Amino acid sequence: MALVWAASVWLVNTWAVTLVAVAVVTAFVNWFSVATGRRRLEWATKPAVMIVLIAAALAVDPLTSAARIWFLAALVASLAGDVFLMVEPERFMAGLGSFLIAHLGYIAGFTAAGIDTAPAIATVAFSAIAVATIGLRIRKGAAAHDRRLGMPVTAYIVVISAFLVSAVGTTNVTAAIGAVLFYTSDSILGWNKFVAPIRLGRVATMVTYHSAQALLVMSLATL
Repeated sequence: MALVWAASVWLVNTWAVTLVAVAVVTAFVNWFSVATGRRRLEWATKPAVMIVLIAAALAVDPLTSAARIWFLAALVASLAGDVFLMVEPERFMAGLGSFLIAHLGYIAGFTAAGIDTAPAIATVAFSAIAVATIGLRIRKGAAAHDRRLGMPVTAYIVVISAFLVSAVGTTNVTAAIGAVLFYTSDSILGWNKFVAPIRLGRVATMVTYHSAQALLVMSLATL
């Protein structure tokens, strides 16, 4: 029976890894489409990456079942956010709200898996520095762009910082790296949109974003 159980676990996680690999290949195509301005290809591949990652999250064998439920909610919210930010005209507020919900879902998943207070507290200092040097500049730029964005962007910065702190607090290296990449992706997006243009900023945003989501899904196997 033990051998049967071990084999089934191996098969389930192998299937999940295969799906993550498919998502990575699709992500490469998406990065190419963004870099070369192929909008139709971008519209097809951007949501496709998240759909495959959702399938991977369903296939993985998590240590904590509740974490998978919350991660799935986060991935679906992320998919919605991708669509809102991709359509023309861009639905930025709807996209912002979707990703805020996604981060709350991930925080709930990390909490269900268990958070170690010491590394979480240590990460607060890093988050405070990031907010002071980057977050406040983005918030100021967003408010200058549209006064209505001030409060929503502030709320988003608080939530994504909590997301980073809780991810590191799990002491799961894969989840922590994924969270750092997600934080980086959103920082690049916000800076590029509201502060100053970044060369290849959209490509950098997508590379870090897809890498983050793939790592977060993979972390389910050990959370």
